[in-house]
Amino acid sequence: MNRVPHIAIGFDTSLRSTGIGVVVAEGSARRALYYAPVRVPPSRPMSAALVALDAEVNRVLDAYSPTEAALEGVFYAKNARTAMILCHARGVVVAACAKRGIPVCEYSPMEVKRAVTGVGSAEKAQVQAMVARILALPPPIQNDAADALAIALAHLNRASGVLPFQPKTL
Repeated sequence: MNRVPHIAIGFDTSLRSTGIGVVVAEGSARRALYYAPVRVPPSRPMSAALVALDAEVNRVLDAYSPTEAALEGVFYAKNARTAMILCHARGVVVAACAKRGIPVCEYSPMEVKRAVTGVGSAEKAQVQAMVARILALPPPIQNDAADALAIALAHLNRASGVLPFQPKTL
């Protein structure tokens, strides 16, 4: 019996450094296929940054053909401008996935931390270390890429029934 592999792409969205992580579930094992930040220099205007993000997201989607996507839920920023810019970047990611029929789910930061470390209040360094350990990657993993991998892992763990929470589908 041929089973379609679950390939999840996780995004830690930002205008200047969006993390992308692609993870495949092979039974109970997880393996990283790709992880990197998409960096856009601050000197580029927002419109150019969004175009660059769109191009890289589409390149990775084409290269790895994920079956599902996940991103971290919007946090409550003190600065409305920062929140709006983040939402523009999220829109680029959600639209690119939607064009391909890839379902997109979002998870709270606490759900992602709990899925990866077992503790919803884990520190960033703990999450990064567990991501490296679970995926057998050499540490340190760049922050945004590690967060994206953690989001993909959270989604795969939820999809396999390991975790009981239900994500919000976008």
